[in-house]
Amino acid sequence: MKYRIHGHRHADFLFRELGEYACLWGEIEDALASISDDMIIKEFEGEARKAKSISQAINRLVKAELVKRAWEPESYIFADEEYGRAAKGTWRLDFAKDALSVEVAFNHRSDISWNLIKPTLASELNHVQKAIQTSGGVVITATQAMKEAGGFDSAVGTYEDYVQYLKPLGTMLPAPLVIVGLEPPETFRIAVEDGKGSSRVGRVMKYAATTPSGEFVCPDCGCVLAADACGGSACACDECGRGLIIPDSLF
Repeated sequence: MKYRIHGHRHADFLFRELGEYACLWGEIEDALASISDDMIIKEFEGEARKAKSISQAINRLVKAELVKRAWEPESYIFADEEYGRAAKGTWRLDFAKDALSVEVAFNHRSDISWNLIKPTLASELNHVQKAIQTSGGVVITATQAMKEAGGFDSAVGTYEDYVQYLKPLGTMLPAPLVIVGLEPPETFRIAVEDGKGSSRVGRVMKYAATTPSGEFVCPDCGCVLAADACGGSACACDECGRGLIIPDSLF
């Protein structure tokens, strides 16, 4: 996956250059870079319950890649039982390892402040006994473009929202934080359609490929599309049934 970053308190520089962070930040970058569009599609289409967006598919892939690199999932910030399992996840991070904590945040815009505060709590001293002690944090979220292309709910907070929140919350966030904004897939987007009852479900629509002669081709099976097959926008491949989109740039 491609992404952009924003550093709070020079975290973008610190995480690259300081020894206590450099390897950890490199593992996060490597984990994100290893997730391909095909992996997201396979994970999304393999879900037992049809989903509206690719958020949970990405969540599972990020978890798999970080756990593979020995990151601890669902790390409690505090050792006190009252703020641990008894709190049902309130005081828990998505991942932690040594000096860094990670939150993968595809939830409601109203949760932005809390998602920024949790890695700060993990990094600062506290009167409540700590279970982990980090010194910096990373919040992984979706850019506005990813939100639109990935079928995300309209209320989901975006990378742009997180960056905006940092300014008024700056004095409350003393630890260095990097906000990672995931860019939309390069080969497909999600079309949201009506499901059973009032539910809405997502469908993978791949961008049609083109031949040197300018014909549109299904990227899955190689079938050449009829000149008027997509009517200028979206259709399904007659051969394999894959939903297809003619990219805007080709008009």
